[in-house]
Amino acid sequence: MTTSRYDQIADWYNESIRSSSLIHDLVVLELLHVIGDIPGQHVCDLACGQGVIARQLAHKGASVVGVDIAEKMLAFAQQHEEMEPLGIVYLHDDVQTPASIADVMFDGAVCNLALMDVTEISATFRAVRRILREGGWFAFSVTHPCFQTPASIWTNVADGAVYRAVRGYFTEGFWRSDNPHGVRGQVGAYHRMLSTYLNALAEAGFLLERMVEPQATGQIAASIPGYTEVPAALVVRCKRV
Repeated sequence: MTTSRYDQIADWYNESIRSSSLIHDLVVLELLHVIGDIPGQHVCDLACGQGVIARQLAHKGASVVGVDIAEKMLAFAQQHEEMEPLGIVYLHDDVQTPASIADVMFDGAVCNLALMDVTEISATFRAVRRILREGGWFAFSVTHPCFQTPASIWTNVADGAVYRAVRGYFTEGFWRSDNPHGVRGQVGAYHRMLSTYLNALAEAGFLLERMVEPQATGQIAASIPGYTEVPAALVVRCKRV
């Protein structure tokens, strides 16, 4: 199994999420909203990390299995489970080829801000379809592929307005931010066009149900005003057909 880049930054990343990550805070409420009511459902949290979403799903009444390739992140998740038992089961596996999960096992699956870390998106979507029951749902969030490109930057103009300058949208592949203090500067990401995500979903056998592009408000808008003008992330819900 491939070693996760997140194992190398596990302590730092865990603390950054605990102390509040702006984009994470912006996305989670919208992701949970598109998931909706799930009492009694069996749900898989793919690339679950330290279990933030898994615990939210469990509190909403779901039976949850979390899967991640980063052993150190799973250790943090398990620590939370021991401190507050919610019945969450955590598995060390690769979401692209989750061999430890049987076919048609789950009512739903979720993946929060992690598909950018996955090398093979088509293989991942096929794996998600395999583990879902017929009609099962799949909800995920990604940094917005149209505005979070490797060469995109914020630009200020004379009147004080903030703009997003985007270049390199059509150039897909792995990239690393030049900000060494951010997560993408430390672990990098895979940039893909919006059409790549949507076409891969359709080819894997999913029907798009809803898309949300959260607009920043409150503290997030004050910290990064540009996110009131362009979305930082994309939230998608689809159905296995």
